[in-house]
Amino acid sequence: MATPPPARPAMSHSSAFLLPSSAPRTGSADAYAVVVLNQRLPRFAPLLWAPQVRVCADGGANRVFDGMPELLPEQDADDVRLRYKPDVIKGDMDSVRPEVKEYYSNLGTKIVDESHDQDTTDLHKCVAFIAQNSLVSDVSNLCILVLGALGGRFDHEMGNINVLHLFPNSRIVLLSDDCLIFLLPRTHTHNIHIERSIEGPHCGLIPIGAPSTSTTTTGLRWNLDKTCMSYGGLISTSNVVDEDQVTVTSDSDLIWTISLRH
Repeated sequence: MATPPPARPAMSHSSAFLLPSSAPRTGSADAYAVVVLNQRLPRFAPLLWAPQVRVCADGGANRVFDGMPELLPEQDADDVRLRYKPDVIKGDMDSVRPEVKEYYSNLGTKIVDESHDQDTTDLHKCVAFIAQNSLVSDVSNLCILVLGALGGRFDHEMGNINVLHLFPNSRIVLLSDDCLIFLLPRTHTHNIHIERSIEGPHCGLIPIGAPSTSTTTTGLRWNLDKTCMSYGGLISTSNVVDEDQVTVTSDSDLIWTISLRH
């Protein structure tokens, strides 16, 4: 009798980082980092500004400088900018405004000029920087929240999604006002805790990196049962979460996406 393959380890996922700090959190990571790219800040950006490290990718610094006071109009703009400052600005420095770079530099923000590297995206640079410089004490359970990764130019969006595949062992969540996206590596089974007050019901499972010959789920309205998925064939879009826990097992890396409630 053939020996069955070893069971894959389980990985848990949660969007509890979007809950108010006083709310109970289930399955959330121990440590977070925030990366801000050069797109409009989502409405919940101030809520996410508590992690151990905050990195702006080049023009993302402009978005924080301009956008945080716009999201908190009842507060003094200068006070807001002092409270919501990045720890690091990293990139080729072709997008950040000189006065913004000088403002944050005077507040102690580290400026990392990577104008020599034109072969990687801003997000790739920031994720690699966080990983290599051990800015967070416990990188094994670190979740990187990326603001401004969706919207704008389609090639930029695809480049950001590609970073999820380049760092499959890192927990990276791409966020917009309307949805979030993260990778489900094929090396694990996945338990996704649904925070119904802030996300759903619409969701999708997308085999962007390679076709899947067998994907199985529970907790969805239209579950998959050893289903084949590929571009040019079936992909699971406009599905609906029906339970508080969704499980996914696949022979291919998949992108999970779920809508965010307004």
